[in-house]
Amino acid sequence: MSDTATAAPAPSSAAVDRLAARLLSPLGLRAYFVAKLPLAFMARLRVKELNAHQCAVTVPYGWRTTNPFKSTYFAAQAMAAELSTGALVMLAVQTAPAPVAMLIVSMGATFERKATETLTFTCQGGEAAFAAVRQTLDTGEGVPVEMEAVGRLPDGTVAATFTFTWSVKKRSARA
Repeated sequence: MSDTATAAPAPSSAAVDRLAARLLSPLGLRAYFVAKLPLAFMARLRVKELNAHQCAVTVPYGWRTTNPFKSTYFAAQAMAAELSTGALVMLAVQTAPAPVAMLIVSMGATFERKATETLTFTCQGGEAAFAAVRQTLDTGEGVPVEMEAVGRLPDGTVAATFTFTWSVKKRSARA
């Protein structure tokens, strides 16, 4: 069997665009959060950009996300950062030609600046997510993919950087 026969086809841009449009729609995003991620709904996270290459998610500075030290609570930052990486993995998984599972296996973070304004976490790891899904479909083995989300203040200053390792694995066929 040739390599091209076993390689998973690249997802159609139309399939990626349809899925991204659901998360970019304010109503669609709220419905998804209420059903699947209620804490993200309560924190008022917003997906500002989502395509096959990158995702940007904002976490507002306000009473819902502020800690006693008058900065954005690290857990609220982690939610936004995770969503910016996870949305890209979800795009890759949900547009795959066969069922693929996704699971977060590790997280690390560095905090460089006190977050006292809205933060935007951006992950530019879409290509890595799609490559990991193609690899697991080719091999049947779990594939780790490390993705970085950088949180910036409105003036562009880096406030925090999160690194998440996701594992993707082709689901086995049930008998």
